[in-house]
Amino acid sequence: MTMIRPVIMAGGVGSRLWPISRKLYPKQFVSFQADTLSLFQQSLQRLQGMDNIGPPIVVCNEEHRFLVAEQLRALGGEAAIEQATIILEPEGRNTAPAVALAALAAESEDDILLVLAADHLITDIPVFHQVIAEGAAHAAAGKLATFGIVPGHPETGYGYICRGKALESGFAIDAFVEKPDAATAQAYLDSGDYFWNSGMFMFTAGTYLRELEAHAPDILQVCRQSWAQCSEDLDFKRIPEESFASCPADSIDYAVMEHTNEGVVIALDAGWNDLGAWSSLWEHSEADAQGNVSRGDVILNSVSDSYIHAESRLVSVIGMDNAVVVETPDAVLVSARDRVQDVKHIVDGIKNAGRPEADSHVRVYRPWGSYETLVMGDQFQVKRIRVNPGASLSLQLHHKRAEHWIVVQGSALVTIGDKQTRLEANQSTYVPIETKHRLENAGDQELVLIEIQCGSYLGEDDIVRFDDVYGRVET
Repeated sequence: MTMIRPVIMAGGVGSRLWPISRKLYPKQFVSFQADTLSLFQQSLQRLQGMDNIGPPIVVCNEEHRFLVAEQLRALGGEAAIEQATIILEPEGRNTAPAVALAALAAESEDDILLVLAADHLITDIPVFHQVIAEGAAHAAAGKLATFGIVPGHPETGYGYICRGKALESGFAIDAFVEKPDAATAQAYLDSGDYFWNSGMFMFTAGTYLRELEAHAPDILQVCRQSWAQCSEDLDFKRIPEESFASCPADSIDYAVMEHTNEGVVIALDAGWNDLGAWSSLWEHSEADAQGNVSRGDVILNSVSDSYIHAESRLVSVIGMDNAVVVETPDAVLVSARDRVQDVKHIVDGIKNAGRPEADSHVRVYRPWGSYETLVMGDQFQVKRIRVNPGASLSLQLHHKRAEHWIVVQGSALVTIGDKQTRLEANQSTYVPIETKHRLENAGDQELVLIEIQCGSYLGEDDIVRFDDVYGRVET
């Protein structure tokens, strides 16, 4: 039987879920509930138990590559996941080129591509599996299948698909329509002929490439050229920026689905949501007797129908209804629940002001672990450094700062100049200015240390790398 290759679209920045979702750590890599997988990991996990599911193909941004690799490794347990193909786009050009690259990466043109977004929520897994099986049958017959979400209310935030002639399974596609106004959305709901456009698809790699050549040959030409020039970089397939930059940016809908005669829409009613706003999380989470959903250290008094999320401290709320409060170590969002879509205006203002809160959290993730700034003052900075077991930082030096390291957990192998030292908990060392140094985790548990930086300039760009296992040395 033909193999189904999941294609996970893991780009995007998810600004509508700021301040949890940021450019460098967007919502698809976030776990919004304690002790749960990230949305990206759930997109793969929910496919387990199906027959003929092959290794996934993940298309992501260059800056998220190590998040993808680490979350795939953490998911573990399945050979298909360990053999994933990770394609790095130098810049996002929408879904049509991204899926073209995935189709070119498939082992066979007969492989069925199951195109999924990395940030969707689906709660009824058995129904989802059943619909995938229906889509696979259409794909094997040369059709291009998409999944239309059975609408539960007149939604103005989604595009719609109008169904045509009924088929043995699913419907022919009559039309794709843009996001409607409220009255039109209500008319769509009342007619029973319209589905929400989920952005999920199934077709063989060969069918998609042939349809793309027929309807958007300029996209296919650039993608073929870029794929032919892609390079291997650790676990990644790196697409060259020079060739890919000329690729037109277009969605699968516009480039292919609106023009093909082979389109099919299959109804999906499986608890789907794209988690496009904080109100969506409130709607799809278990609430208390007052209709409140709370995460973290939260105390409420006379509060109802609200979403309260605390990450780093106690958050107390009094006398508010239909509200959203989201706290992180460096930013707090307070909004009426029906106005959370306007968070994009806040993020735009932060970007225009040149502030870092739009892009990164206090805790910044790196391929070897993470760091977070605890205290910053005049010519000094204190950070907490976390290094994963078996990981190491680059061999590097700084021109304008010295560093003091104090190990608080784990075992560190420290290189300073031409000397190597092993440090255990409660031991420390000093790295002078203009001195080559490297930090490695020498144990089997997470290494945690406190770093005190002192100098005239403490920016992250004051770093010269000489050797780096993650390919970050500039030549």
